[in-house]
Amino acid sequence: MSAQATFSVERTGRRLRSLENIAACGPLAVSWVTIGGLAGGAFLWYAAVTHAALGPAATDAALIVALALGLAAVFALWYGYAAYFARRADVGLITALRADAPTWAAFAVAALGLVSPIALGSPARLAAIALGLFALGKIGVAARFVPTVRDVLVAFVVTRVAIIIVAELAAIVIAQRPGQHVAESTNPLLAVWGRWDAVHYLDVARRGYYGTDMAFFPLSPALIRLVGGALGNDLIGGLLVSNGALFFGLLFFYKLVEHQYTRSVARRAIFYVSIFPTAVFFSAVYTEALFFALTVASFYYIREHRWLTAGIIGAFASLTRVEGVLLFVPFLIEALASAGNGRAWKPLVATPARAARLLTGGLLIPLGLAAYMATLWVLRGDPLYFSHVQTHWDRRLAPPWASLGHAYRTIAHGVHGHAPALIAGQTIELAFTFLMVAILIAGFKRLPVSFSAYMTLSIIVPMSTSSLMSMPRFALVLFPMFVILALWGARPWVNNVVVAFSLPLLGLFTVFFSDWYWVA
Repeated sequence: MSAQATFSVERTGRRLRSLENIAACGPLAVSWVTIGGLAGGAFLWYAAVTHAALGPAATDAALIVALALGLAAVFALWYGYAAYFARRADVGLITALRADAPTWAAFAVAALGLVSPIALGSPARLAAIALGLFALGKIGVAARFVPTVRDVLVAFVVTRVAIIIVAELAAIVIAQRPGQHVAESTNPLLAVWGRWDAVHYLDVARRGYYGTDMAFFPLSPALIRLVGGALGNDLIGGLLVSNGALFFGLLFFYKLVEHQYTRSVARRAIFYVSIFPTAVFFSAVYTEALFFALTVASFYYIREHRWLTAGIIGAFASLTRVEGVLLFVPFLIEALASAGNGRAWKPLVATPARAARLLTGGLLIPLGLAAYMATLWVLRGDPLYFSHVQTHWDRRLAPPWASLGHAYRTIAHGVHGHAPALIAGQTIELAFTFLMVAILIAGFKRLPVSFSAYMTLSIIVPMSTSSLMSMPRFALVLFPMFVILALWGARPWVNNVVVAFSLPLLGLFTVFFSDWYWVA
């Protein structure tokens, strides 16, 4: 028998086994997927007929073809994803197929817009909702079989629900800080998440850059525009971006810590970062959640020596905040360490493909920052305008000790005219800065060199702006700090101290943020 004939027989055998596996799932599972396939086909047909002038006969024929394509595509995707999930979760293929089948029925929501688009919303909005339900279904299935996803989901849901309840009650029961404030929504339950810097990100998403908005990097507004545009509400889009990014950030953080240490350390790490006093910013329309997700994901792939993937994610991190470019340092440290005890340049030239991945990955990390600087050069003639415009907030390049001196003078001479709120803010910022530095000094020996280097630079850079403003919020994305705390937290008394410190302040800061008081 020829090789071609053998291949044909094997392919036919695989198809028959696939059909047998699908049949073994039972009629209920097949029905769920069929609903999803028909809905997908109907949506495909709608997209075709709205962009082409078809006669009645052609329209009917297009519907039949679209439904067939939708069914074929969804069944193929269902089987392919279930096979992948079965391997990753170490479960049987039939079990994976049955568990995953209901998630595909979420696409029926998109088809509802074709029946009554005026009552239910635009087809684009319903398609976005369907994708969201589909993703939630996938997470639910993964949590059922994968302990890592289950641990992360519990930490995420418990802490987010608690923060949301506190924030909404504060917005309703407690009066807002006196003064004029921007209301990002007429619904006070939504508007609570659009405070302070969120106004800038939403402005950029809606109208583009102008004035001081150029201090804020573009990836987060672009995602808000993408998701919010589909849903018809940028504020809701921003909330979905932040909270979705947080979930995946916690997932990568868990995997990063678990691979380096143990599962119990990973559980404590994601819990500590989720209850940190400024963790309310993870769920607001801020960049904290997105930046946290991108940095820990890039770090995870750096530690796994998947250089190109790490570089791509690092580029997005430096397009989110300027500190993202600092990922180049741990990238370089881990690349050199991969040589073991040999000469440091050997892993870079071991093979052409390896050298290309390393070089490309490393060069990609600053690409996001470079792209934004090039844009500012075109728009303003100043590639560093994102930094220079921060003089509006009294921030400028200065040695790290200058910011400490500024905070000390404000506090020490507070009786000479400074408002009590300013003194309290400076005291909190100084205290959190000392906390970050103290944890680094006390615990850096327990971290890999790349972690310690990144943490050190991530403290120095924001301190080099002549002000400690927002340092408590910057500490939130300083993930090596939470690794140190998680290692120490193996001792019950340390765990109790961390929780007792974090939870009351988290509640207090959430109330302040909700009522337009400055937190960080």
